[in-house]
Amino acid sequence: MWGFGKMTILDRMLFIAFIRAFFICLISILSLYIIIDLFMNLDSFTTQKNKITGSSEPIPVNLFIQNIFFYYTYRTAEYFDRLAEAIILIASVFTISWMQRSNEILPLLSAGVSLKRILRPILIGAFSLLSLASINQELIIPKIADILMKDRDDLQGERQILIQSGYDLNGVMIEGMFGYRNEQRVELLFVTTPDTTNSRMIHLSAANARYIAPNKEHESGGWLLTDTYPRELDPTNVPDMVEMLDPGRFFVKTRSLDFEALTRHPKWYMYSSTQRLHELLEQSDAPRQSLLAVIFHMRFTRPMVGMILVVLGLSIILRDQTRNIFIGSALCLGICVSFYGLVLGCRFLGSGEYLSPALAAWLPVITFGPLTIILYDEIHT
Repeated sequence: MWGFGKMTILDRMLFIAFIRAFFICLISILSLYIIIDLFMNLDSFTTQKNKITGSSEPIPVNLFIQNIFFYYTYRTAEYFDRLAEAIILIASVFTISWMQRSNEILPLLSAGVSLKRILRPILIGAFSLLSLASINQELIIPKIADILMKDRDDLQGERQILIQSGYDLNGVMIEGMFGYRNEQRVELLFVTTPDTTNSRMIHLSAANARYIAPNKEHESGGWLLTDTYPRELDPTNVPDMVEMLDPGRFFVKTRSLDFEALTRHPKWYMYSSTQRLHELLEQSDAPRQSLLAVIFHMRFTRPMVGMILVVLGLSIILRDQTRNIFIGSALCLGICVSFYGLVLGCRFLGSGEYLSPALAAWLPVITFGPLTIILYDEIHT
């Protein structure tokens, strides 16, 4: 087994060269991405705009610098998630192309080292970095998802935001007017409970409501309503999920409709882990079921798609070593663009229910997998 303890000098040289190329590409692309994004959205960091009233006010210089650092530090994980496969491909192709340009491959071939043996440390390094991208997607991004979904001009969560409506898993419908992220508070919250065998439908209107996350306390995992109308309920008609604490003060238990669910980003599911996507798919009333199913299946095919992309690019470069390096790079770019186009097209067709979610996720692998194997096998050794 190829391991770090049994690495030859050639393996170490290629592995270190690949890792170095990867970090150079990563830093260069991320820096360019951040600089362009910063200049295009500089106004969002310098002024805080209220989307409800349309008013805006300048942000202090110290807070301006702090917001930029805070925003792009967390955004680095998201950018890496988006660009990981492309950067790994570029680093792999750059490593081999540099060896070709420096005439380092011919002496190795003369010494009896095959091209496939030369590629081994690069492929292992690519697989390791793709695994790191999956870890980033499953463990890091879900934990900072609430930060990634904040606006550039409201990183502290102090701005007044609009509230969406939704149904909880227990049948309760909640609507609201305005909310504040930093306080997990909503102004003008309206709660409608369903008809059950124990109670009839009731409507509660609260001037203020605050979400309390689940903890060991009894009054947690729901909404604390104050200044509520009606101030009292008929003792014979109190739903199981509603508890009257005092006149005008109620606690409504919810299972899935927390503050984030009422204020989350339209594409919040992109920041969810695979386990969370599976939980959402088990809910029959979950929105965008087809799109969620496609994303769920693509999570499993992502490492294979990344490796196919890397092997495909290297195979095109090395298949004909007499070809000009720029022509080879152009062919590599063209096929990889076609590959990404197929991936995005399958995702679109799957989310539109023209293809089944599983087929939409696996079709790029089925289409380009055999081609990649053929091209890799045709590399002259």
